[in-house]
Amino acid sequence: MSKSLVKSGSKLLILTFSSRILGLVREMIKAAFLGTSALSDAFSVAFLIPNLLRRLFAENSISVAFIPTFRKYLDSRTQSETKDFLSATFTLITCFTTITVIAGIALTPLIVPIFGTTTDETVFLTRIMFPYLAVISVAAFFQGILNGVKIFSPSGFTPILFNICIIAFTWFLSPYVANPARAMAIGVMVGGTIQALFQLPFVLRQGFSFSFVSIKKAFSNPGTKTVLKLIGPTIIGMAAYQLNDLVSTILAGNAGPGVVSSLTYSLRLQELILGVFAVSIGTVILPDLSCHANDKNWIAFNGLLAKSMNIIALITIPLTFYSLVSAEGLISLVFKSRNFSDASVKLTLQAFLWHISGLYFIALNRIISPAFYAQSNTKDPTLAGILAFGVNIAIALILVGPMKGGGIALALSLASLSNTILLIFFMRKNSAFSVSLLLRSAVKYALKLTTFSIIAAAPILYFRKSLYAYFANHHKLISQGVPLGISLIVFGGIGMSLLLISRDTIALQVFSGLKKKIHNK
Repeated sequence: MSKSLVKSGSKLLILTFSSRILGLVREMIKAAFLGTSALSDAFSVAFLIPNLLRRLFAENSISVAFIPTFRKYLDSRTQSETKDFLSATFTLITCFTTITVIAGIALTPLIVPIFGTTTDETVFLTRIMFPYLAVISVAAFFQGILNGVKIFSPSGFTPILFNICIIAFTWFLSPYVANPARAMAIGVMVGGTIQALFQLPFVLRQGFSFSFVSIKKAFSNPGTKTVLKLIGPTIIGMAAYQLNDLVSTILAGNAGPGVVSSLTYSLRLQELILGVFAVSIGTVILPDLSCHANDKNWIAFNGLLAKSMNIIALITIPLTFYSLVSAEGLISLVFKSRNFSDASVKLTLQAFLWHISGLYFIALNRIISPAFYAQSNTKDPTLAGILAFGVNIAIALILVGPMKGGGIALALSLASLSNTILLIFFMRKNSAFSVSLLLRSAVKYALKLTTFSIIAAAPILYFRKSLYAYFANHHKLISQGVPLGISLIVFGGIGMSLLLISRDTIALQVFSGLKKKIHNK
C-alpha cells in the first residue's frame, strides 16, 4: 500500500516541489525588491485578503465537499446527472465569487484598516488583486474534477505557471510602474487566470462538460445541496482557521515595522516543506479514502491512513531538526540581499524557529482531516479548528508583547499541536477509526525518528560555528551555501544510515524504488 501511495504521489510531489522552489524564488525576488519595508507589508496584507477568502470558499470546499460528492456521482449516477451537478456547482462558484469580488473592491478602504495598515498603496494593491479570488476559485473547481478522477499532474503544474508569472512581472514590469509591489500584484492576477485556463482542456478531454444554469436550478440540484450541507459547518471551522491568519496579521501589524513581512518570509520557508509533502499526500489519498469509506472497507482505510501518517513523519521530523540547527544560514542564503539586511535576517529568524517547530503537527493535520472528509464528516474537524483557533489567539495575545513575531509563530505551532490532539480525540467517537492502531503506529514511529534526528543533528550543532567561520568573508553562496550543503550531507548520511540499520520498512521501500528506477535507466 505504501508503495502504491509513493508511486501515485511521485509526479505530484515533483510538480509541487518545483512549484514551492519557484515560490521560494518569488519570495527571494520580493525580498530583493521590497525587503521588510512598509511597501512589503502593504503587498503582504493586500495579497492576504483575497487569499484568505480563496482558502475559505474555494480550496477547502473542493477538498471537503466537492470531491467526495463528485466521486459518488461518478460511481452511482448517470452521465446526465453528473453534468447537471457540475453545471450547478460551476454556476454557484462563479456567482458567489463575482459578488464577493465586487463588494470587496468597493469596501476595500474599510477592510484594509482591520489589518493594522491604512496606506493608500495597500488599498490600491488590494483592489488590483481582489479579482484573483474569482479566477482561482474556478481553477479550484477544475482541479476538483481532475483530482476526483485521480488526475493530479495538470493541477500540480499550474502553481508553477503562477509563480513564473509573478517572478517575470516583478522583474520586467517594475521599471514601468510606480513600484515593484504593483508589478507583483499584476503578476498575481495574470498567474491566477492562467491557472484556470490551463486546466480547462484537461477537464474537457475527460469528457466532462458544464454550463451556466439559473440560480434556482443550481440551488435545487441534489448534488449542490449535499455540497452546501457539507460546506456549512466546514466554512465555520475554516473561518476560525483563517481568522488565525487575520488576527496574527493584525497583531504583527501593530508589533512594529517589518514583522508582518518577516512572518510571511518565515512561512514561505516552512511551506516549501509542508506544501511539497503534506499537501501532495493529502491530495492523493483523499479519493482513495473516499472509495474505501463508500465500500465500508475500514481495514484498507485505516491501513492507508497509518501509512500516510508515517510517511509524513519520515519527512517532516528530520527536516524540522535540520532546519532548527541551520535556520540562520537558510534564511541568509535564501533572502539576504540589498534590501534584506542582517536586521531582516534576525527578525525572520525569530519567527522561523517557532514556525518550523510545529511542522510535524501542521502536516499531520493535513493528513488526518481528509480521513474525516472522506466519511462526509465535517463537523468534527470544524470543531477542532474552532477550538485550536481559540488556543492560537489566546497564546498569541500573551506572547506578542515579549516575543513579537516569534510569539505569534509559537502560538500557531501550539495551536497546530492542540488541533492534532483534538482530531485524535474525535476519532475515538468514530468506530471506523482504529485509534489504538493509528496512535501506536504514529507515536512509536515519531519517537524513533526524533531519536535518530537528534543523533544526526548533534555533530552539526557542535561544529556549526567553526564551519561557518571557515567559509566566512565570501559571497553568500559560499559563506552560507557550502556550510549548509556540508551539514545536509552529514545530517542526511547519519539519518539514512540509522534508518537502514534499523531496517525501516518505509525507508527501505523508497530506497528500493529509487534503485529500480536507476537500474531501469
